[in-house]
Amino acid sequence: MNMHANPGADVVANGRPYRRPTQPVVVMLIDGSEPGYIEAAIEKGLAPNLDRLMSTGANTTASAVIPSFTNPNNLSVITGRPPSVHGIAGNYFYDREAGVEVMMNDARFLRAPTILAEFQKAGMKVAMVTAKDKLRTLLGKGLDFTSGTAIAFSSEKADKANKAENGIDDVLDFVGLPLPEVYSADLSEFVFAAGVKILKSFRPDVMYLSTTDYVQHKAAPGSELANSFYAMLDRYVGELDAAGCTLVMTADHGMNDKYLPNGRPNVIYLQEILDETLGAGTTRVLLPITDPYVAHHGSLGSFATVYVEHDKRDAVIDLVKKVDGITMVISNEEACHLFELPADRIGDVVVLSGKHNVIGTTAARHDLSGLTEPLRSHGGLTEQKVPMIANRKIEVPAGRKLRNFDVFDVALNLVR
Repeated sequence: MNMHANPGADVVANGRPYRRPTQPVVVMLIDGSEPGYIEAAIEKGLAPNLDRLMSTGANTTASAVIPSFTNPNNLSVITGRPPSVHGIAGNYFYDREAGVEVMMNDARFLRAPTILAEFQKAGMKVAMVTAKDKLRTLLGKGLDFTSGTAIAFSSEKADKANKAENGIDDVLDFVGLPLPEVYSADLSEFVFAAGVKILKSFRPDVMYLSTTDYVQHKAAPGSELANSFYAMLDRYVGELDAAGCTLVMTADHGMNDKYLPNGRPNVIYLQEILDETLGAGTTRVLLPITDPYVAHHGSLGSFATVYVEHDKRDAVIDLVKKVDGITMVISNEEACHLFELPADRIGDVVVLSGKHNVIGTTAARHDLSGLTEPLRSHGGLTEQKVPMIANRKIEVPAGRKLRNFDVFDVALNLVR
C-alpha cells in the first residue's frame, strides 16, 4: 500500500478519476427507494432533514442499472462502472460447462477493483457497512484490514465482525444496538447507526452505506410502515450531515406493485410456457433476483434470462413476445449493448416484464409462503428511476444524464 501517495493527485478507479476529499465523503445507497417514498414522508412532515437538504443541496434523479436488482447496482456503484466491466449481472448465472446455476456472492466473481480499495491504496481511510452479508465480501474486495485504515462489515453478521476480517471488533457494543433480524427495518437502521458512529470516531475519508429493501418490498410510498422507515432514515441523515461530511444518497432500484386484484402475485410462469410449446428440457429460465433472502419477494422479479441452443433462440423470442405482460424480449447481444451487461453471465435471451408483472419459472418452484403482504418487486425498466440527493450543491455538465453508479463521481468531483 502506498501510504505516501501524492496528496494532490486524483485517485483513478476503473479509468475514472476521483478527487481526494477535503472532508469525509459518505455515499448512501437506500435499497428499493424510488423517489415517491421520500416525497411522501416529506409531505407528511416526517423527513425535515431530507426536505432541507433537497432544498439547500441537490435533488435530482438518476438511472439504475438493468437488471434493476440489488447486486448489479451495488457493484456498479462501488466500482463506478456498469456490469459489463465488473461482471455482476445478478445473483445467479448458469455455468454451461458445469451444468449448474452459480450464485455470484463471492469476491472472485468481481472483475473490477472497488473505489474504496483504490482510495485505501492511495493512502486514505475507508469504511463500508452493508445490511446483508451476501454483499460484504463483494463490496469489501481488495481492502487491507491489517493497516487500520479500513472497516467493512454487515449488519446481518455484525456480531461476528473482527479486526482481522473486518477491521473492527465488538461491533454491537460500538454501535449500541442489538443484532438485528434479517427480515426487518432494524437491519437498515443498524447500517445508519454504524455509519454515524464510524464517521464520528474513525473519520474515514470515504464511506459507503448500503441498506436492505425489506420495507419497500412490503410497503408502498406513503404507507405507515414506509413513512416510519423514512422518518427513521431522516434522523440519521440529520446526524450524518451535522457530523460534517459530504453526503450523497441514491438507490439501486425502485419498487412497484406486482399483484392482482385478489392480492396474489401477478406472475408469468415463463418456464411453464416454454416447456408447453417447445418441450421440457429445451430451455432453462434463470431468475437473477434469486438469493438466500427470498421471503419478501419469492424470487419473483421483472427480469429473466433464458438459456437455449442457438438454433432455437428465435423461436423463444417469437413465442415470448406474444405473452401478455412481457414488454421486452431481446437477444444476448442486444441486451449487452443496450444494458451494458457481461455476455457470459446472462442467458441467450433476455426478458423483461411490465410495471405490474413479475416473471417466474414454474409455480411449483416458488415458495410464496413468506409473502405476508401483496407482492412489490423490481428488476425491469419501470424500476430504473432512482433519487440522487446531496447535502451540497452539485454541478452536472450540460447534457449529461446521471446514472446511479455516478454517485461517487458526484460526491467527489461534482460537489461545489
